Amino acid sequence: MDNRQAIGSWLSGPRAAMEDAGADFGYRGEQLGLPQDGPNSLARPGRRLGALAVDWALSVLIAYGLITDGYTPATSNWALLVFLVMSLLTVGTIGFTPGKRLFGVRVVSMETGTVNPLRAALRTVLLCLAVPALIWDRDGRGLHDRLARTVEVRI
Repeated sequence: MDNRQAIGSWLSGPRAAMEDAGADFGYRGEQLGLPQDGPNSLARPGRRLGALAVDWALSVLIAYGLITDGYTPATSNWALLVFLVMSLLTVGTIGFTPGKRLFGVRVVSMETGTVNPLRAALRTVLLCLAVPALIWDRDGRGLHDRLARTVEVRI
């Protein structure tokens, strides 16, 4: 292998390097037993981030309008609390937040298919810490989903 090929695979990332070496990763979600596309397939990052943005905006609006008296630095703390409560109530009962519903995403348990309130609480607390959500596995699941044994799928 010449140096240009080694540098190219390094710049393209580990997945490209492994594919060049002949490894077959399959599609995202295959190891989880999910279909490649359509309902119950792994939700793509764009959908998940869009849903998160809608949920956060809704939380900020609620914190701004109902809890605080105008925008103050404490508004973001209240918004995080509103986001936490909203996620606990909605994901723990119906499996999606308003933003997830808008973007066609649902949170399901790997074992049972429905998320119980305890798993929803673990997942939501880890999501509010932000760092676990920024660490993804090869299937695109965040660390918060891996630890709660959940996955976000398309509706």
